[in-house]
Amino acid sequence: MTARVLVIEDDKELARLLQLDLRQHGYEVALAHDGLEGLRAFHSVKPDLVVLDIALPIMDGRTVCQRIRELSNTPVLMMTAHAVTEEDIVQGLNIGADEFMIKPLRNMEFQARVKALLRRARSADPDKDLPTQYHDEYLAVDIPLRQVSVAKEDIRLTPTEFKLLATFVQHPGEVLTFQQLLEQVWGFEYTREHHYPRIYVSHLRRKIEPDFKNPTYIQSEYGIGYRFTRRDSIPDEV
Repeated sequence: MTARVLVIEDDKELARLLQLDLRQHGYEVALAHDGLEGLRAFHSVKPDLVVLDIALPIMDGRTVCQRIRELSNTPVLMMTAHAVTEEDIVQGLNIGADEFMIKPLRNMEFQARVKALLRRARSADPDKDLPTQYHDEYLAVDIPLRQVSVAKEDIRLTPTEFKLLATFVQHPGEVLTFQQLLEQVWGFEYTREHHYPRIYVSHLRRKIEPDFKNPTYIQSEYGIGYRFTRRDSIPDEV
C-alpha cells in the first residue's frame, strides 16, 4: 500500500524537490506552503507521514505539530535550518515531533528516516512469543490496540514513544543496551545516534512514571542501558 506524505514547506523550490524525490521512491505526495494550509491539508489528505518545516508563515511549524498531535499519532519529521541540539529534540518531543533533520537535507539520509518513521508507525503487530500487554493499578499498556493509560487516563504517545514503551513491555526484567534500543526502536538507520535512548527515555518517563525523577518502571543500568520493572516486583513504598 502506497504511503501518503504531506510536505509543509514555504520554500516552493525545496518543496517541489522533496515532492519529486518522494514520488521517485513510490510515495504519494501533497504539498502545502504555510502552516494554516498545511493543517487544512492534513485533515483532507490524511497522510501517513508529515514532513514539516519549523519556520512557516501564518502558523509556525511548532503550532502545526501541536495541532496535529492533538488529533493524531501520525509521525512528524520536522525540518530546521539550524543545528539541532539536545534541547531542540526535547522541545520537539514536548510538541509531539518524532524526528528532526537539518536543511539542506541529504537525500539518502532523508529517505532512510522517512522509511524508518513509516516502519515504526506501522509496527503494530507484536511478536506472538512476547508479552502484548502490561497493567497494574497505575499503568496499562495494550500493544495490539496501541493504547496506554496512566492512572486510568488515556495518554497519547508519538509512534516513537509507543515503540519504545512497547519494547520495554515486551522484555520485562531484561537489560536492554543503548545499542539494542537503537536497533529495535529506531532501526539500523540510527545506530550512531547514541544520545537518542537517553533523551527519549527521559521524556517517556515524564509521561508514564508516578515520579519521573525517581522512576519505578524504567530503571537505569548506568553505562549499559535500561530495564523495565513490573510494579508488582517493586517493594511497597513506605
